[in-house]
Amino acid sequence: MRLISATLLTLVLSTAAHAQQCGGSFSAFVDGLRQEALRNGHSAQSVNAFFNGVSQDQATLNADRRQGIFATPFVEFSRRLISQNRINNGRTNAERYRSVFDRMERELGVSRGVLLAFWAFETDFGAFQGDYNTVNSLVTLAHDCRRPELFRPQVFAALDLFESGDLDPRNTTGAWAGEIGMVQMLPEDIRDRGIDGDGDGHVDLQNSAPDALMSGANMLRSLGWQANQPWLVEIEVPSNFDWSLSGLETTRRVSQWQQMGIRGRNGSLTNTGLQASIVAPQGRNGPLFMAYPNYSVLFEWNQSFVYVTTAAYFATRLEGAPVYNAGNPDPGLDQTQMRQLQQRLTALGHDVGGIDGILGARTRAAVQAEQQRLGMPADAWPTTELLRRL
Repeated sequence: MRLISATLLTLVLSTAAHAQQCGGSFSAFVDGLRQEALRNGHSAQSVNAFFNGVSQDQATLNADRRQGIFATPFVEFSRRLISQNRINNGRTNAERYRSVFDRMERELGVSRGVLLAFWAFETDFGAFQGDYNTVNSLVTLAHDCRRPELFRPQVFAALDLFESGDLDPRNTTGAWAGEIGMVQMLPEDIRDRGIDGDGDGHVDLQNSAPDALMSGANMLRSLGWQANQPWLVEIEVPSNFDWSLSGLETTRRVSQWQQMGIRGRNGSLTNTGLQASIVAPQGRNGPLFMAYPNYSVLFEWNQSFVYVTTAAYFATRLEGAPVYNAGNPDPGLDQTQMRQLQQRLTALGHDVGGIDGILGARTRAAVQAEQQRLGMPADAWPTTELLRRL
């Protein structure tokens, strides 16, 4: 899911000033969408066929409010998602679609492990792609006033896909947030970045692995993925490392990190001229990684830190890296304690992005700042000791 800026929201509002933007009567809202589609040049026949029968989906709203899995710590989360079965299936599919992956890496520059990881996590290699009606979900979330600036454009992108024969408004199903297919892409991304990988004249992410893999890779490339560059490497750090330098906010050239005594756990660090950050998902006593610019691109696919880090690590596993050293992380906070921490951080003037009980990027940055202020190791991992001292 992509964050949308306030500037873009203003643009959306100004270009559809006569349409109800969110909330209110659902039927009136749908009528507004119809009128906007007609003003944008879609035929009445297409508009009627697309919107007739659309309904509000409470299950979609429930799912949107229920994302507690992302509060799970990295080690537990990654062990839950990375099973031996997924590793075996990943290797099987890497071999089965070797020619597609070869083409993907050659033409788009995205490493096969990355697409295999997302394919595994999003749909178990296409086995379960979601059973929410895509159009109902998108219109419901566009009507909901939490993130209408994200979902309203997706409704019209889905209309475009319908007109090109690549979406059935009554029968196309997917994830609750409107993503479609084996690698779960939103309609706008399918329309703008989809690739017909099997040459049948359509972009079918639900039934064609070549279409799904090539389209997913093309999306990552368009978001800034750099060919032939790493994304995540496990590291070891010296005992005197200054933990205030960890986190995605701080970057140094790999060669500079090496001068500080940082080494690859499973071999020499490469691409020494690249900028990189030190990532400690569960603090200084847990797994440690060096994150390169390509790692940050993955946040355009999913904004959860724990999900992205797990997917990035799994991609390295599928390309031959060993199991990470889990270490012995300090016990973290449960969701109730995390909310208490976020409340205290907010009271101290930090912007944690909301009191949601999830250790996101803003909460990590605030934690690290307070750890520094209190003279604690500033590894951005909140503990009961930090909570007590605040």
